[in-house]
Amino acid sequence: MTRWLSLLVLLCGWTASLSAETKLEVTPDHASGVYQPGEPVMWTVRATADNGLPVTGELKFTVLKGGLTSLTQGVAVLHDGKAEISAERNDAGALLLNVKFVPPAPEKEITAYGGAIYAPEQIQASAALPDDFDQFWKQKIGELHDVPMNAQLERIDIGNEKVEYYHVTFDNIRGKKIRGQLAKPVGKSDLPALLQVQWAGVYPLQRAWVVGPAQNGWLALNISAHDLPIDSPQAFYDKQSANELRDYNRRGNNDREASYFLPMFLGCYRAADYLTERPDWNKKNLVVQGTSQGGYQALVTAGLHPKITGMAANVPAGCDHTGKQVGRAPGWPNWTSLVIAGSTPEQTLQTGRYFDAMNFARKITCPSLVGVGLIDTTCPPEGVIATFNQIQGPKELVIMPLADHKLKQEPYYPKFNKWQAERK
Repeated sequence: MTRWLSLLVLLCGWTASLSAETKLEVTPDHASGVYQPGEPVMWTVRATADNGLPVTGELKFTVLKGGLTSLTQGVAVLHDGKAEISAERNDAGALLLNVKFVPPAPEKEITAYGGAIYAPEQIQASAALPDDFDQFWKQKIGELHDVPMNAQLERIDIGNEKVEYYHVTFDNIRGKKIRGQLAKPVGKSDLPALLQVQWAGVYPLQRAWVVGPAQNGWLALNISAHDLPIDSPQAFYDKQSANELRDYNRRGNNDREASYFLPMFLGCYRAADYLTERPDWNKKNLVVQGTSQGGYQALVTAGLHPKITGMAANVPAGCDHTGKQVGRAPGWPNWTSLVIAGSTPEQTLQTGRYFDAMNFARKITCPSLVGVGLIDTTCPPEGVIATFNQIQGPKELVIMPLADHKLKQEPYYPKFNKWQAERK
């Protein structure tokens, strides 16, 4: 009887491990994720069911150099829910491990990633600065300055006696508008200024994004990347995203005069200009910060505007548009994979050079903080770090070995909070 009970328990546990949802976790043998050329990285892959039991089976894996070029591939066998996979590279750059586990039906294939970065300080730009890069952007800023700012502020009562809150609108080039929100401590002047720019997508702005900084003593301005009202019902933004602004990230990517990002970047420049013209700015501290597309805009703004005194960009997009030329994956919006009808890959590639965060980074001299995830496939680490290496001023890189584009970014925020407090 005891034997049959033991067998029943074992069978129930085995059945549960197959039927429960499988989870994959990948960790490198260096907690930092940083290696030297020629040094092997050993990733440990752990597979468990959601009931905690180890999972057996096989893993299909590929290791990509620079997140793009296949270095090695194969099959690893899970023993007691664990497998080890090793690879190395002999030069500076990133390795990305792609692991797939196919569980019994009806579960779907599960994918996980592991990362490693080699000699990050040695990673170079993928292309030279265009000869007329400075001239082009000088002309575009001149075009912006030919348009009166026409700042419009609407004060809104948000029920907070300690914070003044406004909706703001400025004029941009070619009839477009810049829309955002501003907050500051009530009645205060001589304030440090913060410009917050937004990640990708189409959505309303949240008041907390400026009210929080204002409560901490900032003159805070937050602008949308799009010429849209900032507080409409969600259905409005869903419709815009599905129709008018669908694939906005590729619009005009074959013509530097038609790129969707041209007025977006000039909107950031104008927002910084506006803050410097306010009498309650302390004329000393002007910080720009953002995440993903917001990090992209932050890098651009700090590279263009001479009065920016601090720049923070977490998992920034827009880095390394020319990355494929040197065998590494470029970051979102990855224009070279989004060639529009009537255009050519070469036109897209050359246009991208005028909008590559890497080229704006060459102009940044203010203190800068950049976060990078080693398993980020949206904004791959090799291009982000190459961009970071172009920054000319004091700088700090936060390498997050387990972070993708959304998760496991906890190492960045304590660093950012301390860094931002030091900029006041």
